[in-house]
Parts: sequence; structure tokens; C-alpha cells
Amino acid sequence: MTENSKVKLIKALDVTELSGEKVMIDFSTGKYFVLVGSGNDIWDMLGNEPISVAQIKSNLLDIYDVDEDTCLKETMTFLDKMNSNGFIEVID
Repeated sequence: MTENSKVKLIKALDVTELSGEKVMIDFSTGKYFVLVGSGNDIWDMLGNEPISVAQIKSNLLDIYDVDEDTCLKETMTFLDKMNSNGFIEVID
């Protein structure tokens, strides 16, 4: 995955918001995940239409006081985890 890659959701999860956190349950595997902070924001940006990693980074830079390199690194780490769990598709 690169900054120019696009990503989109490919797996529907049951998502519940609790006190500013998103709790996601993957009923096919029985695993659950909790998203907080920027993870919530990235999840909200993902959808059925592809969005570039660069656009996600740009959106996060508008929200958070963080340098571009750190933002890109953390965004890529989060998206890699989402991809390894089969929740998103990476389109190069």
C-alpha cells in the first residue's frame, strides 16, 4: 500500500458507538475490535467508494495537530491492520 493507493470497505461489520468509541463485531470470525480517536475518524471516511490514503491523511491533518510523516505512518499502520483482517480492499 502506498500514499496513492485507494481503499474501500469490503466487509460489513456490526458497529456500535459507545462513549465516543466504536465497537465492531465480525460475526463470521467472532472477533471484536474497539476503535478510538483517529481510528474512529478513518473508519468514518471508509465506504463502498474508494478513497485514497493521501485523502485520508489530508482529512486527518485538518482534524489533528500532527506532522505529515507521523500522520501517514499511523494511517498506513491502521489501514494495514484493517486490510490484514479482511475489512478493506486496497486498490493500487
